[in-house]
Amino acid sequence: MKINNWPIAERPREKLLILGAQALSHAELIAILLQCGTQGKTAVDIARELLTNFGSLKKLREAPIELVLQTSGIGKAKYALLRAALELGRRCLSESVIVGTTIKNSNDSKLFLTAQLREQTREIFACLFLNTRNQILAFEKLFLGTLAETAVYPREIVKHALAHNAAKVILSHNHPSGDPSPSNADQESTTIIKKALALIDVTVIDHIIIGQQENFSFSDAGWI
Repeated sequence: MKINNWPIAERPREKLLILGAQALSHAELIAILLQCGTQGKTAVDIARELLTNFGSLKKLREAPIELVLQTSGIGKAKYALLRAALELGRRCLSESVIVGTTIKNSNDSKLFLTAQLREQTREIFACLFLNTRNQILAFEKLFLGTLAETAVYPREIVKHALAHNAAKVILSHNHPSGDPSPSNADQESTTIIKKALALIDVTVIDHIIIGQQENFSFSDAGWI
């Protein structure tokens, strides 16, 4: 049955207008972008097939164009629309925390740091520098590592904290393996950095590790 023959309240576009975008499933949102289906398949059917084939929105966004085009009903025009929408979503996340924004809790920082670090294929160590009111002064990616580790130099973090006149710092790095569980080295480096920054009256308020599906907050775990 064509989507136009569905009850109005079940049609993706009308459902969005009535209930809001948050009420729609991933497949329904993709169907709106696709606009129409193909012989024997609605746009929702095609959207579900894409999600099944690639497993997630993230993997769909990262998939090579030739693989996506193998899906029946997806041509270059529809691929371009879909890719553009997914990229806009990624950019929206990356702008979710900007200079002057107040970090109220770990979820605020996780949202921004996830967009910045989750898709990196090598370990990156970064810092959010804050003032006394937890407002962001700057975000910097300081150290680039390998697939499994990053060399971190506390002296450099101290230099950047002084340069930004920071009162507080949120440390962060990604685990390309996907598992955000902190290693012994992560715990040791956090302790060393805390001591180095304490000498200049700068407080480390969190260390967030970004994984593929989940993140780990030292603050939430009671480790800071």
